[in-house]
Parts: sequence; C-alpha cells; structure tokens
Amino acid sequence: MTTAFTLSSPEIAANASIDARFEFNGFGCSGDNQSPALQWSGAPEGTKSFALTVYDPDAPTGSGWWHWFVVNIPVDTNALAANAGEKGGAQLPAGARHVRNDYGLMEFGGFCPPPGDKPHRYVFTLHALSVDKLDLPDDATCALAGFMVNANTIAKADFTSTYARAA
Repeated sequence: MTTAFTLSSPEIAANASIDARFEFNGFGCSGDNQSPALQWSGAPEGTKSFALTVYDPDAPTGSGWWHWFVVNIPVDTNALAANAGEKGGAQLPAGARHVRNDYGLMEFGGFCPPPGDKPHRYVFTLHALSVDKLDLPDDATCALAGFMVNANTIAKADFTSTYARAA
C-alpha cells in the first residue's frame, strides 16, 4: 500500500486566501513577514532529503517570484515550525539552509502583490530528493538551486493558495 506524499499548513488552507499577517514588511507592504507552519507525510522510498519552495507565478516580472527556498532539509524532518523562515535560519532543522529569495534575502519573504492586482497564486512545493545534500554555493540563485532540486527530485507534494492587496 502506497501512502500519498502530502504537504499542508495548519495556518494556510489550500485553495483559499492567505491571511495578511503573512504579507512582506517592505516594498509598500506591512505584514509580519513570518513563514507559516508546514507539515508533510508520505515521502516515497528512496528519499534522502527535502527542499521547500514558495513561488508566485503571477508576479509581474516575466519570471515569477521566489518567496522562499530551503534546501538540505533532513529526511527525518516532517514539519517546519511557524517562522522557520526567519533570517539566519536558527529555526530551520540542523543542516538545512535558505537560498537567497527574489527580495535578495536569505530568509522567507512574505507575499506582496501589486495593490489592486488580481489575487496571486502562491505555490508551496516540497521536493523529496534522491541525495542527502545539495552542494550549492553560498550565493546560489533560486534558478541554480531550482535546477539542482529538479535534477534530484523523486516526488513532489504541493498546495496553492492566493493573496491580493486592495487598490
């Protein structure tokens, strides 16, 4: 019997609107900029580590927007606590690390779509990886990290939620 690989959050429901407290604090936004708690189960056999991404495909950049990218999450981890994305990575599991997001920060970067724009989709994805660790340079971009993650992914679990700001 195969267990489904799932990712969820007790703070952000799939296919629902995200609470304003997860908004970025900067760029005209004034949220708490704290990452939500996440939990997962059912990683497939052969999983040796995990990578987590939070991505906005609707950002008006031509290439979307990476809000959070964490690599080298140990295989025995099945959750990240609320605000695990804080600067410095002290709340991440031992060995895990942030990749610089599109705000230029090595931490979670909250949601900040343009005021009055349609609700943006935020895709939370957990990658089960076939390697214990991704050997990325300290200054790796999300594009480089994404290439390495996708090259070593054996399964993905994800959910999407939305957020919009009033005009």
